Amino acid sequence: MNDVTRKLTSDGSGSGDEEYSATVLGSHWFAGPEGPGAVAPDRVEGSVLRFGPGVTAAMPAPFPVTVPDGPPPGRRGAGLRRYALAAAVLLAVLTYLGWQRFGPALHVRSLAVTTDPKGPACDAAADVVAVVGTDGRPGTLAYRWVRSDGTQSEQLTERVPSGQRETRLHLLWTFRGQGSYPARAEIRLLTPERRTAAVEFTYDCRARGGG
Repeated sequence: MNDVTRKLTSDGSGSGDEEYSATVLGSHWFAGPEGPGAVAPDRVEGSVLRFGPGVTAAMPAPFPVTVPDGPPPGRRGAGLRRYALAAAVLLAVLTYLGWQRFGPALHVRSLAVTTDPKGPACDAAADVVAVVGTDGRPGTLAYRWVRSDGTQSEQLTERVPSGQRETRLHLLWTFRGQGSYPARAEIRLLTPERRTAAVEFTYDCRARGGG
């Protein structure tokens, strides 16, 4: 800056006892044009950052201004909420399927075996029925039939769907010929837990006069 000190008199003649200093500033220090005839500064030093309703045309931003792509914050928040809801629903479905597959095992509440107490007719089959009561959970029953004639079945399985509380397992035991035979049929439940139940009946062809 150039500092110039002038001595002014009260009548402006340049001489007098009362003195004061006036500092003349360089042209690049300015407060802005003051009228139609005012001259704009020849340069501006430094950067001007304006906070408020935008940047004026006379003073453009000193750096590129980019507008981020994507929805406004409100819409972005709504989208995140939708994604969170979808994720929660998916998690609930997977949890239910996992519980169905790996949850508490099927529980047997009761086991009983019945058949016609009169026994089968001559050269006919006895329908022996095992009634398995369960708790409604899905699972698989593994079992084996054992007959009093010394034979037994291979291991058999029965799938129990969810919500079913009673399952019937059938054994058809065929008898032929004349005579009387006291029979016993036993079911051995192997899984989900070990239980046994049996029923006794008599095949009596002579008593009925069959042949």
